[in-house]
Order: sequence, then structure tokens, then C-alpha cells
Amino acid sequence: MSGWPDRRLLELTGAGVPIVQAPMAGASGVALAIAAMRGGAIGSLPCAMLTAEQAADQVAEIRAATDGPLNLNFFCHHLGPEPDDSAWRALLQRFYDAEHVTPVPPPPLRRPFDEAMAAMVEAVRPTIVSFHFGLPAPDLLARVRASGALVFANATALDEIHWLDNAGVDAIVLQGEEAGGHAGWFLDGHKPTPLADLLAVPVAIPTIAAGAIVDAADIAAALTAGASAVQIGTAYLASPESLASAPHRALLGSATETVFTNLLSGGLARGFRNRLIDAIGPINAAAPPYPYASAALAPLRAKAEADGRGDYSPLLAGTGAARVRPEPAEALTRRLAAETLILLETA
Repeated sequence: MSGWPDRRLLELTGAGVPIVQAPMAGASGVALAIAAMRGGAIGSLPCAMLTAEQAADQVAEIRAATDGPLNLNFFCHHLGPEPDDSAWRALLQRFYDAEHVTPVPPPPLRRPFDEAMAAMVEAVRPTIVSFHFGLPAPDLLARVRASGALVFANATALDEIHWLDNAGVDAIVLQGEEAGGHAGWFLDGHKPTPLADLLAVPVAIPTIAAGAIVDAADIAAALTAGASAVQIGTAYLASPESLASAPHRALLGSATETVFTNLLSGGLARGFRNRLIDAIGPINAAAPPYPYASAALAPLRAKAEADGRGDYSPLLAGTGAARVRPEPAEALTRRLAAETLILLETA
């Protein structure tokens, strides 16, 4: 074998290597995207926690520092009526008492992709727009396509792969159950599926493998199994350019267990255990649906983080976290690409 086994995504996006830096809202931003892009990867900017104006400013900052393909990532969750969270707050009362905090008005919720963000995409014209939790309304999706952006979307199960393929997206991120962060399921409930099973689904469009991919052997295995590229998140968290907190970084490279939990936002997300998870278990029916559970946690999280603790924070990471080591993101990208090419050449 000579070079990359499937160059479709490279040719489609202009990336130098088949690596996508995962968009990790709250843990990644401008600096990480710039460093990954300088290493030849597709850089990703998570926009779910930004206003349209903030996103546009950050895009300008990235483009002033480097060129290459940039991916803007958005959520497509549905915000229903605000739920009754009295049972959730009652469950948390002992933590309020222990931390000596009083519940306060919640911070702004993560918003789904909307008119303002569509207008921002039309103005900044990124290479790629990617979506988590399905796709936006047809009129908004049409505006993204008309901007010239490629459309990527996330699948966690076999039926979601087929649904997105039929919807005409340009590439599908296959998010295996091993992946850190929020599971982006959007059809018929969460059905945890190993990455290997997702890679076995035949589709004509390029696929991007995500889940416990932290070294060259992981990348080579995913590409050999049919992926056009990989998406890497947890390995980048240990980079100095990430926004991961000190308690979060301290767990990277350790054998600490990662679990799916609904406590931190109401949505299922894989991450390290913390004090809250240890006390009430990773899944609790009292937690309101995504993203409402985070509101009652906000004062607890703020108090603990001010003290340098991650007791109530989303310490998100995939199952490959124990194998992660700190390394600047540009150097990490270049090293992984070079080592993967050697493995593919000798396979």
C-alpha cells in the first residue's frame, strides 16, 4: 500500500492528513483548531455554546492565524417546554448544603442551530458545517448548502447511518460507543454501538471514525476497516492548546473509568467519574432531559471549579483516555499521521 488508502475526504476538503480535530464544546476553541490545522488536520470550532457574533469573531481569529479546512460544529437538539426539575433539585439539595451554595437563575442553555447561526455561516463561509443530534430544519440546511459548505453529520447507530446517507450529507462521523462527549443519537433512543460495527455498514460516501482513537495503530485500523478519516478528541484534550481544566487534565493518561452519564446535562455523555457520579450513580431518572439538567448544577459546578475541583463538571473523555499523553496539538497531528503512514506501508 502506498499513502492513504482512501483519499476522498482529503480531496473533498483540502486537508493534508485524514484527521479531524473533534469539536469539544467547553474543552476546545480557537487555539486548538489553529494548532490542528497547522498539523494538516481539519480544525473544528464548537459553536453550540457561542453566539453568532462570538462564532464569527473566532472564525476570523482562526483564519488570521492559518489556512486549511475549518469545520463549524452545531447541535440540532429539540428544546421542548422547560421541565419540572423539582425532583432533580431535591436530589441535589444535600450537595447545595455541603457546598454552602444557593441555587441561582440558570445560565443560558445550549441552543440548537437557528436563523442567526445560518446567517453567520452564510457570512463566513466555512469549508465544513457539521451537526450533532441529527440535522437542522430543511430550510436552514438548504441555506448551509447554498453557502458552499460541505455538510457532515454524526451517527451513533446503524439506522442513523442509513438515515443520514439518504439525507445526502457529504460525510458521516461514525461515533462509536467508545467515544467521549455527548452521544449524538437522534433516532429512536440511544443504542450504544461499537465503532467496529458502525464501520461495517456499507455506505458510498466518506465516513469518519470516532471513538477511542488515540494512536497510530488506532488510526491505521480504522482506515483499513473502511473509514476515510478519523476524528480525534480525547488525545487532543491533553494538548496545551485545549481548554480542559486542571482536574480534567489530571485524569487523562490514568486508568480511571469512563462511563455514560446523564447527570451533567440530561443527555448521555461519556466521561470520567466525579463526586456526583460516585454519590448517586451515573444515570438517574430525576435528571431533566438535555440540556436542562445543567441549570441546577451550575452553582455547584462554579463553586467546585473555583476551588480547583471537578466534582460537578463534565470531565468528558473516551475509553482510550488511559493511553493519552500531553503533546502540543500540531506536533501530535504530524506525529500520528507520520506513524500511521509507516504502519500502512508495512501492512
